[in-house]
Amino acid sequence: MIRFRHTALSLGLLGTLTLPAAAAWSLQKALPIVELKTGGSARVLVQWEPGEIRCNGAPVAGQPIRRPWNQLSWAGNQALRAVTVRFAIDATGRPVSLARETTGFVPLSEDVEPALAASRFAAGKSQQGCTVTYTMRSSPLADAAVPELMSYTVHPLSGRLPDEGWQRIRAAGGTCLSDPQPQPLERHFPDFATIPATPGVRDWSMIRYDIDAAGRTRGAAVLIGTGNRALDGAAVKAIRESRFTKGARTGCFYPYWRAAAKLPAPVMPESIRTTKVEGNCPDQHGWAVPPQLRFPEPYRRRSIEGWAVVSYDVAPWGQTGNLKVIAAEPSDEFGKQAMAMIRDAKLPSSQQGYTGCVDRVRFNMGPEVSPAVGGEGGAPVPGA
Repeated sequence: MIRFRHTALSLGLLGTLTLPAAAAWSLQKALPIVELKTGGSARVLVQWEPGEIRCNGAPVAGQPIRRPWNQLSWAGNQALRAVTVRFAIDATGRPVSLARETTGFVPLSEDVEPALAASRFAAGKSQQGCTVTYTMRSSPLADAAVPELMSYTVHPLSGRLPDEGWQRIRAAGGTCLSDPQPQPLERHFPDFATIPATPGVRDWSMIRYDIDAAGRTRGAAVLIGTGNRALDGAAVKAIRESRFTKGARTGCFYPYWRAAAKLPAPVMPESIRTTKVEGNCPDQHGWAVPPQLRFPEPYRRRSIEGWAVVSYDVAPWGQTGNLKVIAAEPSDEFGKQAMAMIRDAKLPSSQQGYTGCVDRVRFNMGPEVSPAVGGEGGAPVPGA
């Protein structure tokens, strides 16, 4: 067995790749989508909608199925696209062994598999041969569903929402969104550290409320969000306790969010953990060019951990080759990333080279940093 030797980290049999924690979110329920009409050059909101899930030919319901994050694109830059993913469901109801069946590069689809990895199914019986097809829909910002635009503003993956989108949100509000907007005199926040986080999902709550003549909030209620009840309740309480400049206003919006909890990697089976491949590879060695440790970015955003087991040979001059992924969980993307890391590395030169090397790479998130636990979205609606 080869052990990665590095001044900062060591990757070996149970080695650990540690990177900073990340946060992510997913809207739980599908909302009306306006399909893109060809032509034009305006920005559009891109959404991925999961279709029916089937395992061995029988339909299966998710509890819940997480939708990929919304993104921005340009009208006319993409046709209607679809991505099919095959996977299994373990006894706990977790999707595992994710692999994309769709070949070729599909733009804006990088969160499809991570969103599925963060989903859940009924526990009790493992299932094989599962598939689901996600379909891309695009909505001109002027026609997009307001809750979908709001969800994008909480995690603006493609950059700031253009003014056209904000105008759409303003139209759904009231006098609170007209200039001069009321200013907070006393802003309250939930105690985010006490709110249970959802593994792989950045939870958020958009609160709608009014302001009376004295600057007190009235009628605070959850408008839309990911359904984290603890966050919903704490967000409503925070708005109720906040105070603003005097002047009655209606239709105010404000978001709060909670960072995703880590979603640990599935347990590595003993048969995989002890896998050996026939050859002359020594159990330990140094590196002339150490592997560059890189976490699959779409999974890092959702705080989803994983592992991979890779076999390879080594030429006499130290170059790795004949790389194969023996196993990877919860997605084959961890195997691809591990293989790329080892491919770019180089061992010290040797007289004959080696065959049958095997390395096990764990992709682990770092410790949660307190400021990233939760927060609020700032001024959610810019002035007109």
